[in-house]
Amino acid sequence: CNGNLNRATATLATDGRGWARDLRRRGWRFLKIAYLGLDFLRSALDAALREGCEVLKIFTCPADNVTEFNLAVRETARREAIPLSMERLRARDLAQLRQAGCELLLCAGYYYRVPVTDAFPMVNFHPSPLPVGRGAWPMPWILLKGLPQGGVTAHKMTREWDAGDILLQETFAIRPGETLASYMEQVNARIPAMVRALARDAKSLWANARPQGAGEYWPMPTESDWTVTPQMDVAQADRVLRAFYGYECVYRTERGRTELIGGRAVPGDSAWRPFLVRGGYIRAERSREL
Repeated sequence: CNGNLNRATATLATDGRGWARDLRRRGWRFLKIAYLGLDFLRSALDAALREGCEVLKIFTCPADNVTEFNLAVRETARREAIPLSMERLRARDLAQLRQAGCELLLCAGYYYRVPVTDAFPMVNFHPSPLPVGRGAWPMPWILLKGLPQGGVTAHKMTREWDAGDILLQETFAIRPGETLASYMEQVNARIPAMVRALARDAKSLWANARPQGAGEYWPMPTESDWTVTPQMDVAQADRVLRAFYGYECVYRTERGRTELIGGRAVPGDSAWRPFLVRGGYIRAERSREL
């Protein structure tokens, strides 16, 4: 946000954002941004605030706060006295942001399609190593397909979904037993450094962005993708449960369907167990009959 930021922060107390407010009183100027997102990629918002960026407005989405959450983003808006909108972002909002001096829009886990403007740079954080994994929910597919590598990409927002030039990208190995939750921990661990780079040198990154080239679009998973049956073996069932860990999965038998959240398939004696698979059974944090 300012070329002398590192020297200045070395001499100021860093109690939350107090140092940034202190620098503003001394006449320093910080990047003015808008933020779009839910909690699952909120590390981008937290990092922007730590960098001292002035967040003009936060846009989030309605959430059930059972599997999708917006509580942390809303709390950040309240604590930092940042205007908050739960409404879908419209072109008029972009015009208002431009009038307020917005210099960068950060999008991280916002499930509405966003209108694009040339008035200021718009950057999306996408939880896959683009151009592989375009689409609204690529993470389960990475685990279902058994791919060896995941990642997170910061790219220019364009009218074509997830197809903008790449500004920054980090990749990581998919570990044995990786779940959707642990995958997102890997993503969120890498986002702060990417936000730092954007906040301090957005113009250069924008000018040197590289085209994605031919990409691969993955559709939204459907119930058939997150359904487990007794005919599956432990490894098959566990792959499905890991890919959607923290979200609703379905255990389907001839008798009916049961919703499972936080499930894992484990080998062992399945006697007296409610959710059987070949060679083992399923343990779940929550379950309910459908």
